[in-house]
Amino acid sequence: MIGLRILAGLAVALLAPAGSSGASEFGDVERGAEYWKQCRTCHRIGPNASNKVGPNLNYIFGRAFGAAEGYRYSNAMRAAGAAGRVWDLDQLDAYITDPRGFLKGTKMTFKGIRDPQERADVLAWLRANSDNPQDIPEAAPTAIGTDHNVDPAILAIQGDPEYGEYLSSECLTCHRADGEMEGIPSVTGWPEDSFVIAMHAYRDKARDHPVMQMLAGRLNNEEIAALAAYFAALGVD
Repeated sequence: MIGLRILAGLAVALLAPAGSSGASEFGDVERGAEYWKQCRTCHRIGPNASNKVGPNLNYIFGRAFGAAEGYRYSNAMRAAGAAGRVWDLDQLDAYITDPRGFLKGTKMTFKGIRDPQERADVLAWLRANSDNPQDIPEAAPTAIGTDHNVDPAILAIQGDPEYGEYLSSECLTCHRADGEMEGIPSVTGWPEDSFVIAMHAYRDKARDHPVMQMLAGRLNNEEIAALAAYFAALGVD
């Protein structure tokens, strides 16, 4: 089995071109690392990074607002997290453009980065320090399904959850069985139809994600149905 963590690391070198114009694309990781040096007064990234004036930013993509363990957030940030807001590409881009304009009451005193290219570079650096960076930002839409057309006969296949559990080991190298997210979307408790449609979209290359296309391409219709049944059952108490 090809190590997905190795693939994740290789993907950092395949980020979007440096001519990014904002949140729709990422910039250059090396330039972002240089710009990040200005942020280190308040934030830390890397193994065993701790909270400083600001929270550590490991795994910031996919993390709920106000969720860094042990950090004392503003009431505004905690309220945003309680309301279900999550840091994704667009939210991060808007925040570092104008922190106080984005979230009234934030403790962050930084004035913001007005230059779109600099923001794109910083976002590339933050993405490289999140789990499986090749999954961002493409992964987020997988949780809300796809309009990919799948033959009704395929959707009618009754998957065997026990067989799905047998097949799931490769999936669980990235997706957590308990449904927790660390930069990777949860598939636990997905409706079976949504899971099947998404996997067929990858297999048919209608959804652009090289690793998922590779994995889905190895599976037949019955195997996809079995995995769908297994992950749907994981969400049942």
